[in-house]
Amino acid sequence: MAKILIVYHSQTGHTEKMAHAVAEGAKSIEGAEVILKKAADTTLEDLLAADGLALGTPENFGYMSGMVKDFFDRTYVGAQEKVFRKPFVVFISAGNDGTGALRAIERIALGYKFKTVYAPVISKGAVTEEILSQCHELGATIAGGCQMGIY
Repeated sequence: MAKILIVYHSQTGHTEKMAHAVAEGAKSIEGAEVILKKAADTTLEDLLAADGLALGTPENFGYMSGMVKDFFDRTYVGAQEKVFRKPFVVFISAGNDGTGALRAIERIALGYKFKTVYAPVISKGAVTEEILSQCHELGATIAGGCQMGIY
């Protein structure tokens, strides 16, 4: 059974909609267990117990949300050497273009030594049905790959 942890922060509800679509996609894979948590409520133990991680953030001032950064700050030291090549995907709700938030997350993911397994989904503006479909596919992809042991 693959355990997929979906960590997100949302103020307007856009990133939360995306997180739920990622969760539905992951749940569509038989045997996948999905843990959907707000960044503020996610612990090091949650991260260590997961087979794969999906991370969602709004773009705030061209950066990830402070709560997502806080999640990274709280888990980094305890996760070192324990999450090597853990499958990882990103979804972003952007008011601008999302690239600043993505670059910051990718730099941090390198420090954790996560393995990015799918292209990020970035919603620019309103969260459309197409974006939600991409989020569903993102969740199914990470869950399916973890379930089959290919990551």
